[in-house]
Amino acid sequence: MKKPATSDPKKRKGLIIVNTGDGKGKSTASFGLALRAAGNKMNVFIMQFMKGPWKAGERKALKALSEY
Repeated sequence: MKKPATSDPKKRKGLIIVNTGDGKGKSTASFGLALRAAGNKMNVFIMQFMKGPWKAGERKALKALSEY
């Protein structure tokens, strides 16, 4: 049987997820998890290393969601 999640912030633990590798899907997976966590009132921090000065759709989406 699963233990209930604690509401005591001192007992809660963080989670770091690193998505790496060739091909597509890493950003989609990362942002999907981040949105789900934020929707559940969790703190979210996203760090993305960009390979050049191109304007990614992720930047536009994060700018639009920045007030939340």
